[in-house]
Amino acid sequence: MLVACSSAPIRHQTPATPTELAAPLLSTPTDDADPLPAAIERAKSRWTAVSWAELPGFEDDPLFEAWNAWIKSCERPGPVFAPLCSDVRRLSIGDEPQRRAWMRERLQPYRVDTLTGASEGLLTAYFEPVLDAARRSSAEFSVPLYQPPLGLAQNLPWYTRQQIDSSAQVQATLKGREIVFLADPVDALMLQIQGSGRVRISQSDGSQTLVRLAYAGSNGQPYKSVGRWLLDQGAVRDASWPAIKAWLAQNPGRVNELLWSNPRTVFFREEAMSALDAAWGPKGAQGVPLTPGRSIAVDPGSIPYGTPVWLASRGPNLNLQKLVLAQDTGSAIVGGVRADYFVGWGNAAAEVAGRLKQPLRLWVLWPK
Repeated sequence: MLVACSSAPIRHQTPATPTELAAPLLSTPTDDADPLPAAIERAKSRWTAVSWAELPGFEDDPLFEAWNAWIKSCERPGPVFAPLCSDVRRLSIGDEPQRRAWMRERLQPYRVDTLTGASEGLLTAYFEPVLDAARRSSAEFSVPLYQPPLGLAQNLPWYTRQQIDSSAQVQATLKGREIVFLADPVDALMLQIQGSGRVRISQSDGSQTLVRLAYAGSNGQPYKSVGRWLLDQGAVRDASWPAIKAWLAQNPGRVNELLWSNPRTVFFREEAMSALDAAWGPKGAQGVPLTPGRSIAVDPGSIPYGTPVWLASRGPNLNLQKLVLAQDTGSAIVGGVRADYFVGWGNAAAEVAGRLKQPLRLWVLWPK
């Protein structure tokens, strides 16, 4: 699993001494025996106030790893968390006891339940693919990735994936909207499902340019899981990406059938990548760059963007008890106790994301 923030140090404007830092921020810690506030009803969930003692592993998490993600959220904070951002920035040079004491003082944990009362949900993971690409179509690179077609927003829902791939009339409307071409249509599908990716573009002089393809819209068609399609047919027992690719290797004549089972197509915009940009993930729905291992996608009807969340999940792939930030969403991320865990980019992240599917519990940390 990739470790957050090792290549992107926290930046701050005015250094403060530990004494200066601690004095205005910390008072007598809140006693967990104090009366708990009332529950909070959201559109997709119900929050029940709990003591800090309920959060598994709270005393053990290296909070400094999450602080970079929190500072990123403070670049575009909502009205509830904006008043805390000056403290969050100052605590970037604090120590772990100071951060933990401040959180206890200023925040109240709430367990997130579904509206039917379930406190356990589903954790999956996503990543940023890194793929080779070309600017022009060739025998090797023939799968286009497009900018949004002109007038897309006024014409939703637009054509399905099958119509885009097979109709000359539809392809004519996309002529000139190609950004790059990939070698493998399944890689294109994977990049569209993840919502963004990095592509290495070969230049005529043999050099390569790294750019990011960021989400710019969709055809407005419903998302259908190709893994679910295979399971429903009894073709596989394991719907992970490695299993899907293994099935395709055995059934090369059914590639289009699998691709077209998901009518949804995503369009992109190209973004230049500096060395600093490369140290962070793509921008999530909150509008800030994602931090590997510390950013999650949520259903905003359950948890607002920018909310610090305590996440606990145990399974065969990962054991997690940690502070994360709700900074993104996705078409498949629906429900009160549901999260997609951003694991970074490249092959190692792809391996984790392709297999992670395990139970989840969440606690939001809400200002008092």
